[in-house]
Amino acid sequence: MRRLYVYATGVFWLLVTTVAIVGHGVPEPTGHPPASERLIPLAELARHARPDDCWMAIRGAVHDLGAYLPEHPSQPSVVVPWCGREATEAYESKGRGRPHSPHADELLTRYRIGRLAGEQP
Repeated sequence: MRRLYVYATGVFWLLVTTVAIVGHGVPEPTGHPPASERLIPLAELARHARPDDCWMAIRGAVHDLGAYLPEHPSQPSVVVPWCGREATEAYESKGRGRPHSPHADELLTRYRIGRLAGEQP
């Protein structure tokens, strides 16, 4: 039994060490789009205006939020009218003059798919 405990403990720490080493090799996001980022014209953005296929341009970046919509804290009816559109003002004020949280900004970066054509990075 002791041998099993020692073996399991060794394997556990080996895995922890591996995850720690691999994690240090992953670069932190800089918040700046890569030079080769996809440019998305307004016409293409407008084709993604459904709850299950919801793209929004926020601060010049285009985000595919279709998968996130069911997770959003508010009712989809609050967000869906902005699908397929430039939605910076709606995002920054939430329609009531209150900004989204820093956590929401961090979540938003996960859904970024490109940059709105004609917008500066």
